[in-house]
Amino acid sequence: MRVAGRRRSGRCLAALGLALAVLTGACAGSGAGSGNAKDPDATPTSASARAAAAQKQLAKNSLVPLEGPAPTPELPVTVDSSDGRRVTVTDASRILPLNGGVAEIVFTLGLGDRVVGRDITATFAEAKKLPQVTKAHDVSAESVLSLRPTVVLADTDTGPKEAVEQIRDAGIPVVVLDPATKLSDVTTRTTRIAQALGVPAAGKALDARMSAELAAARAGVPEDSRPKVAFLYMRGSAAVYLIGGKGSGADSLLAAAGAEDAGTAAGLDKPFTPITTEALAQAQPDVILMMTKGLESVGGLDGLLQIPGIAQTPAGMNRRVVDMEDGVLLSFGPRTPLVIDILVDRIHRA
Repeated sequence: MRVAGRRRSGRCLAALGLALAVLTGACAGSGAGSGNAKDPDATPTSASARAAAAQKQLAKNSLVPLEGPAPTPELPVTVDSSDGRRVTVTDASRILPLNGGVAEIVFTLGLGDRVVGRDITATFAEAKKLPQVTKAHDVSAESVLSLRPTVVLADTDTGPKEAVEQIRDAGIPVVVLDPATKLSDVTTRTTRIAQALGVPAAGKALDARMSAELAAARAGVPEDSRPKVAFLYMRGSAAVYLIGGKGSGADSLLAAAGAEDAGTAAGLDKPFTPITTEALAQAQPDVILMMTKGLESVGGLDGLLQIPGIAQTPAGMNRRVVDMEDGVLLSFGPRTPLVIDILVDRIHRA
């Protein structure tokens, strides 16, 4: 993650066809650990120190699983699927998550050695060598079946539907999950995945870990600071220029980081709205938040300032643009507390 101008972006973007994608409780048992994602002997207390540690961890592009031995699935289990079905899982020896955020949770629960394939959005280091079963976010039923999974984890917008039905018709349990579009969805998603894989105690332990990390990150929010931050989704090569509003997903992250979502404050009641000079003038963001590839696609900070209306905002005039890697910013998973650590520090800087 970088702050442009000083150094040089499975999921809430569902409306854009992207798979992008709190927390209380404590527990132990079934082999589940409950350690923190950072070394407890070196846990920084200031916002800047936490942000530096978070940035270092994200730069590794690697996950931090729960401490202790990997949990042993207790099966069979029957769970509710978000497509209205009841699904029985009898074997979790070959898990196939069809979303990058879901894969992050599976790996962090300690079940990564059971994962046999990946979705295009699973870009973290532990998953890169796994065979990819999607193309342009569409699932290949043939590729899935060739991996002989014993359970498939999908989202409500996983498609095409014919491919999902073909996988199910082959006798493979398919558990469908609701997409995570806000911070409060993370605990529900983690709990449901852990239950479907027969490791509910590990799910509670991960929820407790993330809860503690988020609380520590929020403690660094200055009491007298509430900047207005606009989330801009851009793909310059495709002429896509959007500003986030209510339900974009970024609004939830910004609220947790002690900021006000500029699009929502300007009355944008849709997740995304085409950028216009009028919308930017109404939003008047102090800071602009973007995905790294989106910022690069418009030519970096200098290119961004050439887009009509950007340079006239307080963020543009002060060159205050924060960007973060695409697969992390809106993943809503185990690495989300690291995102909040960074946002708390970066968006409140003078």
